[in-house]
Amino acid sequence: MISVQFEDFDVASEYTALRDSGAGTGAIATFTGLVRDSGDMEGVTGLYLEHYPGMTEQVIAGLIEDASKRWDVRAARVIHRVGRLALCDQIVFVGVCSAHRGDAFAACEFIMDALKTSAPFWKKELTDDGEHWVEQKSSDLDKTRTWE
Repeated sequence: MISVQFEDFDVASEYTALRDSGAGTGAIATFTGLVRDSGDMEGVTGLYLEHYPGMTEQVIAGLIEDASKRWDVRAARVIHRVGRLALCDQIVFVGVCSAHRGDAFAACEFIMDALKTSAPFWKKELTDDGEHWVEQKSSDLDKTRTWE
């Protein structure tokens, strides 16, 4: 399942859906990303995310397909929020079912890393002094290259 949405999501419900997705599951790995409220986002009061509808879902489907070719992926769920988000809001969920933990961990990490650099999302930081678009981090690109 892939969803790009304005609404928040319930991690427990997403986990349950993964757990109930079919026989042979021996491991579920999940990642939930939040809007940071400190560190490199000092002075930021929130985020605004935009995406390319239709294309975003296609790219995410391709990432799941790539992960499934590399590892034993029984099921995967990716949710990414768009629109205005406050500090500490959930922004992304990636969950992967597999027969074994190694495949589940690797596929989950791969999907999340690739999502950061491949999917057409644009992030704007909102501050008390205005707003500005965020450029892609070279560290994210470097991490994604390790999967090549």
